[in-house]
Amino acid sequence: MEYLEQLKQISIENHIPIIKDDGCDFLIEFCKTHQPKTILEIGTAVGYSGSFMLNNCNANLITIEKDEKVFNIAKKTFNSLNLQNRVVQILGDAKEVIKTLTNKFDLIFLDGPKGQYIFYYETLKNLLNKGGYIIADNVYFHGLVNGPEFVKHKLRTMVVNLRKFLDLIKNDKDVEAKVLDIGDGIAVIKKL
Repeated sequence: MEYLEQLKQISIENHIPIIKDDGCDFLIEFCKTHQPKTILEIGTAVGYSGSFMLNNCNANLITIEKDEKVFNIAKKTFNSLNLQNRVVQILGDAKEVIKTLTNKFDLIFLDGPKGQYIFYYETLKNLLNKGGYIIADNVYFHGLVNGPEFVKHKLRTMVVNLRKFLDLIKNDKDVEAKVLDIGDGIAVIKKL
């Protein structure tokens, strides 16, 4: 795991967003406990969280990333950790890509553009196996989602969409949902 420690440092130095340590610990324990066989990840970045998931369960991963630069770093990550045979990387906009998927998944890790979670939700829920989970990271968005009503214009749409997303999952009768105070807020959504 030395490679992943180096990757973490490079990501921090270059302002590439990766999952926080306590969120990563949660994801590792989740994968060890639930042993998903099929995982979809929205937001590959450098392959950091995908590698941790794969190293802690015997799953195959489909991961979507629209930034070609980090997509290529992720490819190197998966190859360096000898995980490439269990990963399908897709370069593209998740909003479009998920509409084309026909696979069913035991786990969907949602860590892409936060303001899009609400627009991905119904499609992702339909891609889940019964009893499968969506884990959505950063749902508090630096505390702004639970913070004051006024949010700077630049971030307002994202925060409003995250608030709507949290209301949607809380009131969806097809799922059990809870939000954990881990990292920057992690929503755990189980399809009934």
